[in-house]
Amino acid sequence: MTTTATRPADHAPADRPIVTEFERARRRRIHTGLLVLAAVAVAAVAVYQFWDLPSASSYALDLRRRQLASLVIAGVSCGVSAVLFQTLAGSPLLTPGVMGFDALYVLLGTLIVLMLGTDTLVGMSPVTTTVLNAAALSLFGVVIFGLLLHVSGRNLVVMVLIGMVCSALFSSLGSFASRMLSPTDFLTVQDIMFASFSTADESVLKATAVLTAVAVAACVPLLKYLDLLNLGTERAIILGLRYRLVVGLTLTVITVLVASSTALVGPMTFLGLIVANVARQVVASPGHGPLILGAMLVGICATVFGQLLVSRVLNFGAPLSVVINLIGGAYFIYLLMRRVRL
Repeated sequence: MTTTATRPADHAPADRPIVTEFERARRRRIHTGLLVLAAVAVAAVAVYQFWDLPSASSYALDLRRRQLASLVIAGVSCGVSAVLFQTLAGSPLLTPGVMGFDALYVLLGTLIVLMLGTDTLVGMSPVTTTVLNAAALSLFGVVIFGLLLHVSGRNLVVMVLIGMVCSALFSSLGSFASRMLSPTDFLTVQDIMFASFSTADESVLKATAVLTAVAVAACVPLLKYLDLLNLGTERAIILGLRYRLVVGLTLTVITVLVASSTALVGPMTFLGLIVANVARQVVASPGHGPLILGAMLVGICATVFGQLLVSRVLNFGAPLSVVINLIGGAYFIYLLMRRVRL
């Protein structure tokens, strides 16, 4: 009597998806990329916090902890918001900065100095300044995204173009208002045009950290719908995607992230572009879960290493936003040339 050996595949459930060798290799690459980014981010935070501590270590540790918190919040907010916005816009070359948030932030500061004077702006508490900026930017985001989504419907390209016009309008108004300032007031406006991580109020940090955490958590139920949007708007709608609801919720998350980070540290125009595209290259995942996690880690690495460069190498000769805009501008040209195959 002979017995027939049963193959393990015979006991496999019929509905179990078949994982090919290509898929296994892709998953290994994604996991490796995320692990490398996590290790670099942890090393960057440790170096920033403990390298070359002065004698007054307790004060230095507390100051560096608050600076690190603001760097992490800015990096995470810019990275996640850029990835989400690029998915909606269908282009890796666009970030929420094109919608005019940075220009509006500078315009608000210029108008306060013009109408109320430098002493009023300098005399405001950090909490008051941050709340006013965050409220104004959030209101702008909700109004412009809501109206443009209602008017332009599915045409997000039109929405982005109108946003760029708003950005140019705010920049022009800010430049016009700054010409009517005294030299002292003009220097004050120049200071608010650049992001600063030197000081951070504890209560402001806690509030923006909570807002950022809530916004990032709100991305989790949207991940599968964002993956569906990668197939194209029309295909996603045919497959049952509730387009207006998903886009509206995603734009709300983007508004909260951009408003909180800009109100905390100031405008960082090209940070989102750098972070999102580097994360796409390192993680190389079509899914938004690993991509957003990678963008958060790249954002932390970019801001922390960038601030180390500014403080240790440049000796605060230039603010971090200037360094990021310089690198980001060159990186944008590289991406544009590669995309059009020049």
